[in-house]
Amino acid sequence: MNTPILAQAANEARGLAMDAVHACNSGHLGLPLGSAEIGAALFGESLNYHPGAPKWLNRDRFILSAGHGSMFLYGWLHLAGYDVPMDELRNFRKLHSITPGHPEFHETPGVEATTGPLGQGVGNAVGYAISGKRAAARFNTAEHTLFDHHVIALLGDGCLQEGVAREAVAFAGHNGLDNLVLIYDSNDVTLDAMAEVTQSEHAEAYFKSQNWDAVTIDGHDIEAVAAAVANAKADDNGRPKVIIARTTIAKGIPEVAGTAKGHGEGGAKFVEAAKAGIGMPEGESFYVSEETRAFFAGRKQALQTAHAEWTAKFDAWAAANPELAAELAGETPADLSAEIPAFARDHKDATRGAGGVVINALAKAVPQLLTGSADLFGSTKNLIKDGGDFSGANPLGRNIWFGIREHAMGAICNGIAYDGIFRASGATFLVFADYMRGSLRLSALAGLPVTWIFTHDSVGVGEDGPTHQPVETVSALRLIPNLDVIRPADAEETAGAWLAALDRTEGPTALILSRQGVPVMNGIDAATRREGVARGAYIARKETEALATILLATGSEVQHAIAAAEELGGGVRVVSAPCLERFDRQDAAYRESVLPAACAKRVAIEAGVTGLWWKYVGTEGKVVGIDRFGLSAPGNVVMEELGISKDALVATAH
Repeated sequence: MNTPILAQAANEARGLAMDAVHACNSGHLGLPLGSAEIGAALFGESLNYHPGAPKWLNRDRFILSAGHGSMFLYGWLHLAGYDVPMDELRNFRKLHSITPGHPEFHETPGVEATTGPLGQGVGNAVGYAISGKRAAARFNTAEHTLFDHHVIALLGDGCLQEGVAREAVAFAGHNGLDNLVLIYDSNDVTLDAMAEVTQSEHAEAYFKSQNWDAVTIDGHDIEAVAAAVANAKADDNGRPKVIIARTTIAKGIPEVAGTAKGHGEGGAKFVEAAKAGIGMPEGESFYVSEETRAFFAGRKQALQTAHAEWTAKFDAWAAANPELAAELAGETPADLSAEIPAFARDHKDATRGAGGVVINALAKAVPQLLTGSADLFGSTKNLIKDGGDFSGANPLGRNIWFGIREHAMGAICNGIAYDGIFRASGATFLVFADYMRGSLRLSALAGLPVTWIFTHDSVGVGEDGPTHQPVETVSALRLIPNLDVIRPADAEETAGAWLAALDRTEGPTALILSRQGVPVMNGIDAATRREGVARGAYIARKETEALATILLATGSEVQHAIAAAEELGGGVRVVSAPCLERFDRQDAAYRESVLPAACAKRVAIEAGVTGLWWKYVGTEGKVVGIDRFGLSAPGNVVMEELGISKDALVATAH
């Protein structure tokens, strides 16, 4: 290892961060400066990667969980030779640059996850580690080892104080994810104050109590960092690893180094003197020496050779294992709907039960599909039968037992999705979606095709009472951009919901499933219902006379709309609208065919808050819903008491 040149590169990375933050007068200097030697060890020695192939399947995955320190990552990606040119460092935090304030997936080569909300990156890293473990078990053969990479994440005190990280740490330790390495930038500082104001934990003891290996090192000793990473990667002892790197925040700016003021841009006004102090040429900005350029050019060449050798191995493996190669490429049957048998005409069950039937049918056709539940498999019904349970001892298991850890489940499912090899789904009760909202929002922001399964969808939950009756939650989820929210009315719409979710690759889908039983809508053929979900809304009962009134409904309330229409007469149309987001994406002609503008007399019904429905019923319409919290009583009694019924809908229509 060329320690002198890496030490020089560390200071030049500090200079890049100083210049970038100073140029826009915004950003966080503390981590890029304090962890510069960690970056030098990782990108100069310890990580396996290829800048020319940022998505190389066997690369080491590096996640910056402490995403506020984004200039750390951008600077090292630039030095390492990724397509992050110097002009993009100069444009740090500027409009349309690939160097935004926090790292964003799809925006910047080498960025593995959208990070920023502290602790999420730790959960993402655990998801990546699950994916790596399962990929090795599924695709490696006796003749060819395709996957033997590691997942490395850099986090700080802020990440570790967040509950999502604690849940993820516990999960990783319990499941023996020994391909996971956390580097804890331990500098005794948080944003407001020194860390001693808010924490007094012994980090090594904590991690060891969670079944992790832990070692504490000097984070400014490049050789110590590299040795610790090498030891962690070499040790497959059934425990994840944490390297507690003791560092000085904002090292290189004496005026703020080691203090809370060093966290953000507080040191930017001192950068000229600071750059001179770390050996940067006077008058130069965004400086990188020829020696550093030459070192990383040589490293890039060596990494390219390793990548080429792996590619040759991959080609031989693919030729010998065409079915596995097709699976790894994500291939699935062209007509997934044919894989789901039609439901019997007398089927009556909650849509969560139908969801269990559907996911098991799809699991046979989609080997990439994984699922998990936050200690609720028995209630969410998404267990893949004969799929096995994921663990360190059984990485091929398709059922992930997250425990009562909704926060971590969300971040971990996102991590699996970031890796792109498997299709992740995770389940809990709908009311607990709020525990996961940060992860849900990030899955939508990053465009991850995760399927979120939320059951017990309304006041139909019943006796558990208002704490478990999510009257506001469906509408709250609909407010998240790029999240499709599907609330199916019966078993066939549930099949359509799953098909829509798996067909979608540009963002997540939330399936909102009932605890209460719903009848099969036998008056509409199965294909129409499944295809209707794909289009978001469709005509479930067409008028037989001149159109006078439209009833709109979702989920378990569609049955009431159909019953009400029978009583109201032939001029009434029923529209089932399981997914408003999908409907809004249809062309104007289709939307007009379902909800013609000429018919202004519209009534919507849903067992939840009414606010979003006015967009669809207009100023002359009405909404039957629940703009209050629920009640503790049997579900059917609560529905009736709160006006979610055929009779209430008829009265409102009149």
